Amino acid sequence: MEQHGWGLNDWLAWQERLHPRSIDLGLERCQRVIPAMAWPSALPFPVISVAGTNGKGSSVAMLEAIFGAAGFRTGAYTSPHLLHYNERIRIAGTPASDETLIAAFEKLESARADTSLSYFEFGTLAAMEIFLDEGVDAAILEVGLGGRLDAVNLFPADVALVTNIALDHTEWLGADREAIGREKAGIFRRHHPAVVGEASPPASLGQYAQQIGAPLYRLGQEYKYRRSGPTRWSWQGPDRDLEDLPLPALSGEFQLDNAAAVLMVLDRLAPQLPVSPKVMRQGLTGIQLPGRFQVLKSASIECIVDVAHNPAAATVLAKNLGQRACKGRTLAVVGMLADKAISEVLSIMTPVIDSWYLGGIEAPRGANSEMLVAALGTVDTDKLCRPVASVEMAYQVALADAGPNDRIIAFGSFLTVGTILQLAS
Repeated sequence: MEQHGWGLNDWLAWQERLHPRSIDLGLERCQRVIPAMAWPSALPFPVISVAGTNGKGSSVAMLEAIFGAAGFRTGAYTSPHLLHYNERIRIAGTPASDETLIAAFEKLESARADTSLSYFEFGTLAAMEIFLDEGVDAAILEVGLGGRLDAVNLFPADVALVTNIALDHTEWLGADREAIGREKAGIFRRHHPAVVGEASPPASLGQYAQQIGAPLYRLGQEYKYRRSGPTRWSWQGPDRDLEDLPLPALSGEFQLDNAAAVLMVLDRLAPQLPVSPKVMRQGLTGIQLPGRFQVLKSASIECIVDVAHNPAAATVLAKNLGQRACKGRTLAVVGMLADKAISEVLSIMTPVIDSWYLGGIEAPRGANSEMLVAALGTVDTDKLCRPVASVEMAYQVALADAGPNDRIIAFGSFLTVGTILQLAS
């Protein structure tokens, strides 16, 4: 097909149609294409792969901020995006330009011949093409789904980080934490450090690390942290301690788990990418990550957006809301995908919500408002519930209903948060 003159949106729309399945785990298709890309046999920079149920984006953002403060030029690949596809591929914290993305897509299209690639596979290979072309000092790759069969796993991790394991994507990864842990452990590499950012991880992570000879670093065992004051903390690793650290510039006590794991990653990469304690402190205070308990400054009343879309993330969100004072009511604007644990997420949020505004998501796998109403009816029938056709309408109705002391929390999906960010900009 002739793509000459296509803009970025044309390319993305075509990629969505190229492969018959939107989610199609496996490495074989990409492995057929890579030889034609003329890449070096060994990547000229270290790769950090980040898997986990929640906290991947936060961990990538911390690594970007700290490496950036140290003067290293990072390439970061994350998904999904909030507003623009360009956010998925960043060089030194800056989203790739349309022109850069299109050039990578064109080379990839020439190389793939008759091999069908999924939307995510196309983006993953394009990201590596851009990182090689830009000559980055390190590539930070966020796993899209699972680990073992995710396209990111094409690139061997010099250090692998698994943030935590909870139940999500069970239809692809397995029905329990042990099965899911084994899938995510697939990013571990023989003789290369494997960092686990959870104090009580599934045994399958350690078992696989031992099986392949990957040195394992677990939160609370090989490395630890402790609070040393209202705004300070300290970290203890296998070979050194770091004192008087500032809290990471992200909301939530759980971010210390992520930050501690990130410092363990940095510690293992120190021979290649040395970062001083002073620079670590600077980087921790300079993290920017939209959509994670983000308070919108432009809204007429307090509006918080959060991409929480599974029970584990909802638990953290409910705790954060409970700890943030509000004189009035909390109005929830919710949009979710149909394959998520909708009833469980809404049940977790119910104690901190006064009124519900349920909007449909018009996208593949999107839940309509009737599905959300049915799920809410199983866990909360005592509060105002306003179902509307779209997340955009749900937000507008909530704004109209809100009093001066009320607040809005919008959550449930990256698509939901992206919609609200566009409306509030």
